[in-house]
Amino acid sequence: MNFAFSYEGRRRALQAAIAVFGLIPVGAGLAGVLLGPRMVEHAAASLPLDSHYRYLSGLLLGIGLVYWSLIPSIERRGGAFRILTLVVFVGGLGRLGGGFASGLPDLPMQGALVMELVVTPLLCLWQSRVARGGVSAVSRARG
Repeated sequence: MNFAFSYEGRRRALQAAIAVFGLIPVGAGLAGVLLGPRMVEHAAASLPLDSHYRYLSGLLLGIGLVYWSLIPSIERRGGAFRILTLVVFVGGLGRLGGGFASGLPDLPMQGALVMELVVTPLLCLWQSRVARGGVSAVSRARG
């Protein structure tokens, strides 16, 4: 069997995808924590806005780090993966609602919206398929 289509190949491809896509929340979260609202605008923000922005950026950083922590045993971490995906998806719905209420955001925020509402759920489906394939592989090895 070709490695790319084997269970191990699919598992490693998912691990690589999580590692690469995880750079986005980790990088954006870290930038937001360090820069605050200056990350997206040059005007000075009020103290409450700055504090809230840095807090939410810290959550984004944490989400990315937790996704990364799932990589070594990705096939067994479906529950945590689905919870994180739900959190990200709900955040994306909030961003989408803001788009309807206030207008379409700039291109980087549109990219974030695609990550939140499309890419992350697709990664979750992929994780589920890899997990099911792992159960099948273990069953075949035992029987």
